[in-house]
This record gives sequence, structure tokens and C-alpha cells, in this order.
Amino acid sequence: MAASPPIRTNWHPNMKHSEVERWICIYPAYINSKKTRQEGRRLPKENCVENPTYIEIRDVLSVSNLHFAVENKQYSRERSRELQFRGRIRVQLRNADGTLCNGEFATRESIMHHVASRIPQLKTRQNKPSGETFHQQQPQQQPSTGAGGGGGGKKGKGKRR
Repeated sequence: MAASPPIRTNWHPNMKHSEVERWICIYPAYINSKKTRQEGRRLPKENCVENPTYIEIRDVLSVSNLHFAVENKQYSRERSRELQFRGRIRVQLRNADGTLCNGEFATRESIMHHVASRIPQLKTRQNKPSGETFHQQQPQQQPSTGAGGGGGGKKGKGKRR
């Protein structure tokens, strides 16, 4: 039997820093260079990445010395409800006694700067052409050969006599 997920409770000031509710949240929109500040970007555009995903953030955090959890949540300012825009990462910033988990990451901004600087170095980003976007190919119509209709005009009734 698999281990059950931790029980989620409401936040209160007596909670320890090691509990998941006290971990910081990072949405991909926070470091997306295509977003405006009103749409949820938290860092300057020069430090951001073009259309990051929660999977890329997870990959960067997995090699750093931080505890994190992936949640299937939608950012409230995100207009698109597609699956590629879903996902939230929770990162443990402090231990239960209040000391930093990792000395080089003192704030949530330092973690976001780290993630945004490492995403372009991922192999998945290295192999993609620079102008690639998510396009679906439109089906091309085959030219009609004359057999099989397609001639236009009224169909069905014919002449009345």
C-alpha cells in the first residue's frame, strides 16, 4: 500500500516551517517573460524565461539541495485553462526550527532567480529550435477529381411536374 499524502490543515502562526503549508509557492507565471506584472510575473523580464513549465521548474529544483512538492493547481491570474499552464511547486525554505534549509537561498526571489537562470540550460531547452511554438498542422484538402459530387447547385428536389 502506498504512503498517504500528508494531511492538509488550515494555516495558523504556530505551524512549523517544515509543514507543507508553510512552504513557498512558485507558479510558472512568476518567471514567464511573456507575462506582464499584472498577469503575475514577479521578476524583471531580463531575468525571466519564455513560457516555463512546472516540469522544468521541478527538474531544476531536483538537482538543487531543496525539498519541494508538485501540486496540480491553477494560477488564479492565468486565463488559459489548458493543462500546459497548470502546476504549482511548493519549496521548503526553512527547517522546523526556522533556520534556512540552504544558505544560498534566503528568499523566494533568490529561488526564482536560480530557477529562471537554470531553465535555459536544460537539455530539453537546448534541443528546441528558437522559434518553436505549439502549432497544430492543418489538414490539407485534396483536389477533387470530378467523381463524387462537389459540383455545387441544388440537390435533392429535382423538377416538379
